[in-house]
Amino acid sequence: MADRSGAYSEAQVIARLREIFASLHPRIEVGIGDDAAVVRGSSQQVITTDVAVEDVHFNKRWSNAFDIGRKVTAANIADILAMGAKPEYLVVALSLVGDEGIERVREIAEGIKHEADKTGTHVVGGDIARASAISIAMTAIGSVERAITRSGAQVGDGIYISSLTGWSAAGLHMLTHDIEALHAVHAMALNEFRAPSLDYGIDFSRANALTDTSDALLFSCQSIAEASGVNLHIDTSLVESAYEFTELSLLAQSVGIDVYEWILGGGEDHVFLATGVDLPGIRIGDV
Repeated sequence: MADRSGAYSEAQVIARLREIFASLHPRIEVGIGDDAAVVRGSSQQVITTDVAVEDVHFNKRWSNAFDIGRKVTAANIADILAMGAKPEYLVVALSLVGDEGIERVREIAEGIKHEADKTGTHVVGGDIARASAISIAMTAIGSVERAITRSGAQVGDGIYISSLTGWSAAGLHMLTHDIEALHAVHAMALNEFRAPSLDYGIDFSRANALTDTSDALLFSCQSIAEASGVNLHIDTSLVESAYEFTELSLLAQSVGIDVYEWILGGGEDHVFLATGVDLPGIRIGDV
């Protein structure tokens, strides 16, 4: 691939990506550079795929290339973690316009690697193509002994979230309304929209049901309720006792928004939602 000025070729891009994603992990038999990757898997593998398209899922005016790479990777890894699984491998298909410059491509790749490294996930292959807009299609593969699905919620379970939702929606509101970041809480909202910080350290392995909240907390609760044949009741007094609620609420008040529009209806947080007994995180209600 090259733009009209011949800035770079597809071979140059692949060579740069091979350097960035190089790995000596013993379970990777063949990595980037052949017709397909060869890896050693487990008896139960979890597979998910997602695609992010410029001006639909990310905007170059709002996010730098490094953060775009991070955000797309976090979304895919979150889906593996939301099954109670360990993420292991990523395959990435990158569509480029051709005028990005190889430095921008490198920054996207480094953003992908930065986020993947947090869970020991390895990029083992992918593809590059020319398109009218930048897009990143990613497939994540993980392994699990016992998958935790949305259908396991039981009457009497508590409802838990790994952290407070709504920050990404707050950041999007700031960007779409040209609100200047004057305080640390503003910066936090913008950062969570541009590259959400997943709760990698939380242990929901004892959960009865598990999902992530990329499509909004209420939608995720509904998906567990329908899959499990139960009702989920959210207690707003529990939500309001959560760490960071005051900061998010004050930010919402300052821009004339009901904070629950962000907490319950905002998306792209990639906060984990679980039901079970005495789980970590923030308890927000009951099954």
